[in-house]
Amino acid sequence: MVVIRLARSGAKKRPFYNMVVADSRNRRDGRFVERIGYYNPVASGNEQGLVINVERLAYWQGMGAQLSPTAARLAKQAAEKKAA
Repeated sequence: MVVIRLARSGAKKRPFYNMVVADSRNRRDGRFVERIGYYNPVASGNEQGLVINVERLAYWQGMGAQLSPTAARLAKQAAEKKAA
């Protein structure tokens, strides 16, 4: 099954997450098919904290990819931000 989830990167105490499309059998930070965005929970100032390519997200969901709970929450948050 194909899943859309977060892959952690960044330094210790400075998390940074890539939103990736991956096979569910691969490890969290392992091989992935495509990177469709990122989430920086410690963004400050004029840095962007959340960026998602909504068109690619919709494409992969149309192909049957399942969102992880956190990825679903962030996708909803990005959609609300774009609508406002």
